[in-house]
Amino acid sequence: MLTLAIFGVLLALLVLDVPIAVAIGLTAVAFFVGQGQADFLALLPQRMYFGTTGFTLLAIPFFILAGNLMNTGGITQRIFRFARALVGHIAGGLGQVAVVSSMIFSGMSGSAVADAAGLGQIQHKAMVDAGYKGKISAAIVASASTIGPVIPPSIPFVLYGAITSVSVARLFLAGAIPGIAMGIAMMIAIGLMAGPRGLPKDEKASWREIGESFLAAFWPLMAPVVIIGGITTGFFTPTEASVIAALYAAALGFAYRDLTLADLPPILFASLKQTCGLMFIMATANFFGWFTIFERIPDALILQLTALGTSPSDFLWIVIGIILVLGCFLDGNAIFLITLPIFMKICPLFGIDMVNFGVVMTLLIMIGNLTPPVGMCLFAVESFARIGIWTLALECMPYLVAILIVTILCAFVPGIALWLPNLVMGPMP
Repeated sequence: MLTLAIFGVLLALLVLDVPIAVAIGLTAVAFFVGQGQADFLALLPQRMYFGTTGFTLLAIPFFILAGNLMNTGGITQRIFRFARALVGHIAGGLGQVAVVSSMIFSGMSGSAVADAAGLGQIQHKAMVDAGYKGKISAAIVASASTIGPVIPPSIPFVLYGAITSVSVARLFLAGAIPGIAMGIAMMIAIGLMAGPRGLPKDEKASWREIGESFLAAFWPLMAPVVIIGGITTGFFTPTEASVIAALYAAALGFAYRDLTLADLPPILFASLKQTCGLMFIMATANFFGWFTIFERIPDALILQLTALGTSPSDFLWIVIGIILVLGCFLDGNAIFLITLPIFMKICPLFGIDMVNFGVVMTLLIMIGNLTPPVGMCLFAVESFARIGIWTLALECMPYLVAILIVTILCAFVPGIALWLPNLVMGPMP
């Protein structure tokens, strides 16, 4: 009953449009005071500070900066041109190009919103100019952007690793195959709808155009190789990789003359605002997580689940249901910060691999990015598509189903995600 009351109050505050960070912190404070435990509020500043001081978390602002730098420079246009030369001629045309270019761009940014807001504008304009309806184009762009945090590098994986102490490098590798599977599933969905919806396609590109577009995009295409290769070989850590990504993006921007010194202050300020917003949520969520542990909520849930005879499969279905519901109301990072302190204590009880669980959780919050009323990718795309959030959400349904199928497969067939990290880094001890 206490658990239901806590999350009921939290959801009520969110419905009242209280900022996420304030709602999370206020819920914990209210229950401490209400139960006559106000003395423990003295720990609030300490827990908030502790929640934002992990070394791994240094990667987040640099990956945010890298994404903003790449969206300002000409990197996105080069990636889009190369993807168009490769797949623009198959059923679905520029819709397929949007997915492939998002898969390539995801190897650099690690952020769904950065993908949607930057590369997404190029994708949307190209499709509308080619005769696509605005709502169809916007839905493809929004859905394709969710690949960003699954294919490494990934800001959610960094956050998950910081909370659970799971290897970020292993998480990065684990996301590669599920991320590619997401892209293939979306491409199949677009191909099936291409005929009935009359989606136009390009003429098949010449080998010369493929070669020229590849050469133009060569250095952007090398970014994932540099980042992931450096991590897996041990040349640098995931945190150091984020700095490399930012420097690499800046170097390309200046080399292509698409980025100037005058562009840096607004880019740095935008990255600072995004980082501060996320860190504030993390600070209050850390206090909330400590509060749930103090109230022994994870222990109570474990006892309840074992008393019900819940199996690992049943628990995974419960997690899927919970995260899908929370995804309608909460930002993905907030979901991680609220639920992981509880789930990370239950997963070992059922023998669930924490690396695979991180992939499944990330896939689930990507679905949340496409579900209103708080679908971050929906808002990012609607800001330039101007078709309405609910119209966009309905158009995204086929792709949402495709992501859900991949998520369920990864949840119940762990080998899909774990094969690559086990191959490169060896099985977990």
